[in-house]
Amino acid sequence: MFDTRPNREAEVILVGRSNVGKSTLMRELTGHSFDTGGSPGVTRSPNHYDWAPEDFVITDLPGFGFMSGVHEERREEIKTNIVQYIEEYADNVLVAVLVVDGKSVIDIIDRHSGPDEIPYDVEMFHFLRELEIPTVVAVNKMDKVDDRDERLNELCDRLGILPPWKQWQETIAPITAKNGQISSLNEAVREHLHEQNRDDLFKFF
Repeated sequence: MFDTRPNREAEVILVGRSNVGKSTLMRELTGHSFDTGGSPGVTRSPNHYDWAPEDFVITDLPGFGFMSGVHEERREEIKTNIVQYIEEYADNVLVAVLVVDGKSVIDIIDRHSGPDEIPYDVEMFHFLRELEIPTVVAVNKMDKVDDRDERLNELCDRLGILPPWKQWQETIAPITAKNGQISSLNEAVREHLHEQNRDDLFKFF
């Protein structure tokens, strides 16, 4: 299921829990609709979108974490597959976009924080950074958030980076994908592409 990757050198990946809006964001970035069901966990294998003349692919990885109606073993298997995929292609990934739901992310992180538990979102953020993959946290559904700055500062705190969030504009990108409001994400991604001398890919962001 995870061996469908087109033979492309450069890659940008979207990763995150189920139902945070990754597929909607993928549609905004590519102009191409992917099969997204109303229920979580519809994307079970990666969606790749590549442009024929370009040595570049955007990949929407399956959602991880709790999915109603999906057995825990299956959830763990999906998560393992995602981790293995990222490890295998880490050298090719120019930027990872970790998509979170701005409205619920703090509650979810806090609910899963215990002495033996690292919440998936926090764990994924540090995993990507350990692999030295430039990472942007796309904080989606911000149209539903009232206390915007406060919420983004709290997210920085949970991720282990010092608030205020505004000093992390290449890392924290508030967006509302379904309204097409993703300019802060595009700017953050371009920043990382530029650092890797890939301004040629700006046209996609």
